[in-house]
Amino acid sequence: MRKMKYMSAIALTAFLCASCDLDIFPQMGYNQGNVEDVVVNEDTGEVSQYKSRGDMESLRNSIYSSWLKGNVIQEGILLDGMVYAECRADNAYGGNPGTPELMAIEANTQDSENKNVVRDWDYYQEAVHQANQIICNIDRIKEADPSMTDQECRQWKSEAILLKAYALFQMSQIWGDIPVENALPPAITEDNVEEVYPLYYPERTSRADVYKQLIEDLTFACQYAPDVNHSNKYLLSKAFAHGLLARVYAEKTAQDWNKVIEHCEAVEAMGFKLVDNYGDMWGYTASDANRNTTESIFEVAWTDQSQGHWIWMMYHRNAYNPSDSYSWIKWITPSRSLIAAYKAEGDTERAEASIVYDEAGWSNYYPAEKYAFMHKCPTNVSSIILMRLGEIYLLHAEALAMTGDLAKATEYVNIIRNRAGIKEYTADFASQDQAIEKILHERRLELAFEGFRFWDLVRHDKIKEVHDRMPQEDPYWQTRRPMTDATILMPIPQSVLDNNPRLTQNDGY
Repeated sequence: MRKMKYMSAIALTAFLCASCDLDIFPQMGYNQGNVEDVVVNEDTGEVSQYKSRGDMESLRNSIYSSWLKGNVIQEGILLDGMVYAECRADNAYGGNPGTPELMAIEANTQDSENKNVVRDWDYYQEAVHQANQIICNIDRIKEADPSMTDQECRQWKSEAILLKAYALFQMSQIWGDIPVENALPPAITEDNVEEVYPLYYPERTSRADVYKQLIEDLTFACQYAPDVNHSNKYLLSKAFAHGLLARVYAEKTAQDWNKVIEHCEAVEAMGFKLVDNYGDMWGYTASDANRNTTESIFEVAWTDQSQGHWIWMMYHRNAYNPSDSYSWIKWITPSRSLIAAYKAEGDTERAEASIVYDEAGWSNYYPAEKYAFMHKCPTNVSSIILMRLGEIYLLHAEALAMTGDLAKATEYVNIIRNRAGIKEYTADFASQDQAIEKILHERRLELAFEGFRFWDLVRHDKIKEVHDRMPQEDPYWQTRRPMTDATILMPIPQSVLDNNPRLTQNDGY
């Protein structure tokens, strides 16, 4: 057993202050708000406030009760993530000219001081650091506290891994090479400063190495994460782990289409089923919103209207209080291009679930008497679905097309089109290029406003063409700086570069 000793929080603070210049070596989050005693490993100097099974269980529960319901998910992933995925592509106008940070991202003129980009970097790092409180401590605590079972240890670690993997995957899409925190830095002394410095200020890890870690970590979670609970989809489950692995293997950096097929098949074998009516996933009654549908794989759920989320107000109205926060221009305004794509297919079911028209006090993009709004978050207790079977079916179709099985790829796309009530393809896709074109089109209609469009186009080298042609086709689009291989990525925030001289800026900024 590793040697431990205990130190009071006051003594620890004095130790840190005596050992380092805190302007250069700031205290990390896990040193803030400590309980009375903390644990210091005499061999490594690693500091932890956590000592028991109960501490780990509380951290695990806080992933669901706090972190996935706080600003990390609401403002970072559900709001800004929509801007990156929908407004940088052709699905949505930014919406509110009074938010210059948002409009700059749509126009591809963002810089390293863009407020949204800065806050998102911090949010993702916050999620990683929170997950590490479990990942980096739980094996030690399992060894010291026999009341924790092997199953609990592996499951709680897996749930933390899934939170961390989701954050790192999103970060790697947005910024490319990123610093990865895999250890909680020990207290700095004059004897270990050279060894410890890189832990406080890590260099960027190549995207390839980030993906290698994601694959290793998610493989563990596929085995030990909780089993699927079809009555509770607010659970970081084995199905979510397999789905994330399918997403990782679809990206260029780690691309292996056979692995995508393998992990999609694993998800499909876990008892999920497409809902009969597409709109039911975001439906609601007079008293409550739908949740835990047969199609949902992982969703963030709210159940109390008095303490629900605030994301709805960025998109349209809260159906349970329609006049609340409806005096200002909304974000993620559906584009004419997307509306035309639905109309061309006669796709009324998905269009009506995704877009709603309402009277507004502004007319920036549509006439005020019939303004278009994003409709996949109609109440303050509507679940935010981060993975569902419709996405997995279309990712499976994409992988089949890329491995040459055009007939089966057509079958999967037709399953989705049949549910939408639109015409199926009567013949198999004629070529891989045609298949990918049709699958990306289908993903656009099926997954609109769920955070995929930009990344789908990037994956198949189509984003530059789509991004740059939009202002010529639709005067409601801003003039855009041409998209380049460099500006597909966001800039590293300048404040982060200032604080960590080991980091470098992305090209193009």
